[in-house]
Amino acid sequence: MAKPKIAFYWNASCGGCEETVVDLNEDILKVVEAVDIVFWPVALDFKRKDIEALSDGEIAVSFINGAIRTEEQEEMVRLLRAKSGLVVAFGSCAHLGGIPGLGNFCTRGTIFQRVYKETPSTENPQGTVPQEKTDIGVGELTLPEFYDTVKTLNQTIPVDYYLPGCPPPPDLVMNAVNAILTGQLPEKGAVLAPNKAQCDTCPRNETKPEKISIKEIKRPWEIKIDPEKCFLAQGLICLGPATRSGCGETCIRANMPCRGCFGPVGGVVDQGARALSAIASILGLEDEEKMTEEDTQKLVDQIADPAGTFYRFSLPSSLLRRKRME
Repeated sequence: MAKPKIAFYWNASCGGCEETVVDLNEDILKVVEAVDIVFWPVALDFKRKDIEALSDGEIAVSFINGAIRTEEQEEMVRLLRAKSGLVVAFGSCAHLGGIPGLGNFCTRGTIFQRVYKETPSTENPQGTVPQEKTDIGVGELTLPEFYDTVKTLNQTIPVDYYLPGCPPPPDLVMNAVNAILTGQLPEKGAVLAPNKAQCDTCPRNETKPEKISIKEIKRPWEIKIDPEKCFLAQGLICLGPATRSGCGETCIRANMPCRGCFGPVGGVVDQGARALSAIASILGLEDEEKMTEEDTQKLVDQIADPAGTFYRFSLPSSLLRRKRME
């Protein structure tokens, strides 16, 4: 009996999701024994033509990581969608837009201006920027279109399941592979991680005061962080109340607040808005009657980069999607 075929593909992302597959360690041998990897260009020598030669639906599942930033990425995920029975949005960038999605606070023009003309290390006296088509005399060179807007995977193709995280932890990856191989997957559209808030599983949960009041907001490098105490109680912005659990509290166990990479729990439309609401509700709560508008503004001003803090991983999937373009 032929092994089920699986594929891995990498779009706009850092490559950490590919690393998490390697981090399966000896378990990757179980995966290779059970499946036939037919496409994994970052690790093995496969070409686009290899996928084009397959019948529609012949790949059992494609794990696609990264947001959609370019024309080439859109073409490849549409091809993989046609050739795959199941598609899993693999990691924060495919799931929510991720760090590349913060590019939606800019336009293509402002990004090119900064990267190719303004950065201190750039020497570009002619102000040259990439062109989609360039005539070189003996022919024409082409580059894929760089889109103005970063999109999530499910804003580009239909997605069957989501594996969250930056990157997804190896145990969740292995659980997902086993569920696919045994046919024990939940209803389509499910996020393959616990549907609980990070605060519910946080090892510091017992130190979280019943009533938290933040009178001063600190950044992690500004204080000596107590490794036992709730981050919020120390005046540090932690997105645990608005973030799904399942990561093993990796950042928290390294004494850093949750950044929100696992996305929201089920039913939440906008993770950034939920996080902002949670933080706003505890700013100076005990002194609410005494706080003036000026006091409130001073507290808010202590949040460095609010948009990047609350929408660090989720801007393209949010109600905002991007900064409005003129």
